[in-house]
Amino acid sequence: MIPARIDRLSWSPFHTRMILALGTAWVLDGLEITIASAIGPVLTEKETLSMSSAEVGAIATVYLIGEVFGALFFGRLSDKLGRKNLFVVTLGVYLAGNALTALTWGNDIAAIIFLYLTRFVAGAGIGGEYAAINSAIDEMMPAKYRGRVDIGVNGTYWGGAILGTLGTFVLLNHMDLSLGWRLGFLIGPVIGACIWSLRKHLPESPRWLIMHGREAEAEENIQQIERAVESSGQTLAPVDDAKAIDIRPTESHGYLSLIRVLFRELPQRSILGATLMITQSFLYNAIFFTYTLVLTKFYGVDEKNAPIYLIAFAAGNLIGPLTIGHLFDVIGRRKMIAGTYLLSGVLLAITAVLFDAGALNAITQTVAWCVIFFFASAGASSAYLTVSEIFPLEIRAQAIAVFFAIAQCFGAIGPIFYGWLIGEGEDPGKLFIGYLIGAVVMAIGGVVEIFLGVDAEGKSLEDVATPLSAVATRPRATG
Repeated sequence: MIPARIDRLSWSPFHTRMILALGTAWVLDGLEITIASAIGPVLTEKETLSMSSAEVGAIATVYLIGEVFGALFFGRLSDKLGRKNLFVVTLGVYLAGNALTALTWGNDIAAIIFLYLTRFVAGAGIGGEYAAINSAIDEMMPAKYRGRVDIGVNGTYWGGAILGTLGTFVLLNHMDLSLGWRLGFLIGPVIGACIWSLRKHLPESPRWLIMHGREAEAEENIQQIERAVESSGQTLAPVDDAKAIDIRPTESHGYLSLIRVLFRELPQRSILGATLMITQSFLYNAIFFTYTLVLTKFYGVDEKNAPIYLIAFAAGNLIGPLTIGHLFDVIGRRKMIAGTYLLSGVLLAITAVLFDAGALNAITQTVAWCVIFFFASAGASSAYLTVSEIFPLEIRAQAIAVFFAIAQCFGAIGPIFYGWLIGEGEDPGKLFIGYLIGAVVMAIGGVVEIFLGVDAEGKSLEDVATPLSAVATRPRATG
């Protein structure tokens, strides 16, 4: 009865606390990527670490590799050991990695290896956060709110990007560089430390507990949630016994079991999840990691002023999920996901034509990006929502980890490819073709959603994806 008891709840302060405690994972990731991008050039200065450009460029690569490793490693542990254990541990890993980064002492071989190791550890913590926290939020969120919450939370990545931009702008322009870059890497840990105790007081996912045969603990945790909701003045309606689901707890599933389930039993859902994640990652990495190159090479923007344009770009990305996220619950997943992917692709193609015609300047180009990514950001967030709700609970965190890793690997192609197209800004025609390719990639995601999308809005997770350990009392989700 636990899924039905969770889904009958209305919004309460408990749900707000849960979102504040867990949703900061995406704020921290956006913060990290932005700070690393802004601080990177500073680390080549003599006042800091005197690193080469190649050594600085490798910092982002190591961080992304750490994210992939963390997602796969901690995703497996999240399904095996529990959501709460992992969203506390992964935050600790991230805090340790970032705090140690600030202690890098120089540019000798040992110091550079230490720097890379700390960035790998910080990335592993954030990668683990994606798997454990997406699972926890979905499993403790009533079905009627799940779509908008997941999309809104994922969209807060760009709130982190704005914080990172403002923070580094102040630190690097109004403080000694040797101190400013170190403090920049401590912004995230300060935020993380503030939510540490809040996370520790959250209950374990009752759904996860019951799937592992821990009935007494599951009952204790669901009662804790219900008491918190009732304390806000809600009167809980009785639960229909017909909504019960019978579970026979089984052993934890490893990645071999996951592959069998994904590609033998749920091939269409696997194709859907992979396509949505890969297409959005390619587009985002292509545009986000090269936007400063476009502004400086084609529009002559001073590098010191580039962060101002990023704030506008990030604002469009943040506002989209927060303002239209509820429509994914109201209008439905298939229509909204396909619509945001296709619309962002069409808008990018139109912008490409205007760019090739020389009709844009730095400001109008940024406005165009803001409009495109108002929709693309909601679509990208819905990709994470999709992979976190269309697979069975026993393998949910690992499935998120696998598709996140796949997306990161394909997404890594974007910055390299578009960096080559941009060059020194001598040939706008090459970038025009690149933008059209990005538009087609997003359109592919939209078309796949039309044909393979899962109508999960308002449905219990167990109705969207029947647990592997469920006794055969309801039709099994396939495809």
